[in-house]
Amino acid sequence: MDRFNSILIANRGEIAVRVMRTATALGYRSIAVYSEADALAPHVRQANDAVCIGPAPVAQSYLDIERMLAAARETDAGAIHPGYGFLSENADFAAACEAAGVVFIGPSAAAVELMGNKARAKAHMASAGVLCVPGYAGEDPSDDALIEAASRIGYPVMIKAAAGGGGRGMRQVDDPAALTKALARARSEAQHAFGSDEVILEKALQGPRHVEVQIMADEQGHVIHLGERDCSVQRRHQKVIEEAPCPAMTDKLRSAMGETAVTAAKSIGYRGAGTVEFLLDEERGDFVFMEANPRIQVEHTVTEAVTGLDLAVTQIQLAAGKTLAELGLTQADIPAARGFAVQLRINLESMAA
Repeated sequence: MDRFNSILIANRGEIAVRVMRTATALGYRSIAVYSEADALAPHVRQANDAVCIGPAPVAQSYLDIERMLAAARETDAGAIHPGYGFLSENADFAAACEAAGVVFIGPSAAAVELMGNKARAKAHMASAGVLCVPGYAGEDPSDDALIEAASRIGYPVMIKAAAGGGGRGMRQVDDPAALTKALARARSEAQHAFGSDEVILEKALQGPRHVEVQIMADEQGHVIHLGERDCSVQRRHQKVIEEAPCPAMTDKLRSAMGETAVTAAKSIGYRGAGTVEFLLDEERGDFVFMEANPRIQVEHTVTEAVTGLDLAVTQIQLAAGKTLAELGLTQADIPAARGFAVQLRINLESMAA
């Protein structure tokens, strides 16, 4: 018996449309949620059913767990896909779905709790023997502790939101005198975007490549990697160009980085789609763990283009209980990158900012 026959997409915009198209192709009923400001949005019109979950502010709509679960109950949704952003890395949301008997199309709440928080993820990876970017993700998140830690780490340092990603809540600080103000801004931005003002510090490495490895895992503990994406070209810590394969990659390095990503995922019993991100010293060929993302990402289509695999389909099939082997996706089955794929993002920003 199928675990579910309908999927509520707890998101909006491009990813909601993408998941709905995939759900329809697989024979599932799709359900949209929307704020009052998004009543006429494309994802609302495309869905089989749609529920308004509140006013325009995301804290009162897309970040409201109770409203989201109420929409699932109202529409008898069997599963929830979180998309990316919003509640996709919220362990409380994953746990609430599990408690409500709704399949969360993503990792377990415990895995989200660990991987979705940069502080906990780095601590776990270090304990598992994975080399990490030097920094501070200690138990004391206060400004005083962070200021003291920055002096030990050495400037420049990077402030990062412990929850979420996408460059929000991120600041590079080169001067100790600027740290307090930068912490306040990063915390405010993180709170607004992710509902948490927790931040961590990392040593700002100079000139590394930012390389991320796509992983897929089933409920039986099998994990594979689907190669890498290079996202080194960034603007204000937001990815601008994603490309696959990484121009600096060798077969030996790809194997080592992929195996490290698989080891990291297995160490926490991961399931579903995810990404493990590294910083690569191109000259030396060394890499260190930076963070992990327990969700599908904006740039997943780059991997799809060079592997020929549909990650959204696979993600849903794994959530429905299929194994990687049943889907013909053992590591040996993953083809080498075919050709070259690039994704460019267009960002609107204020010139006065």
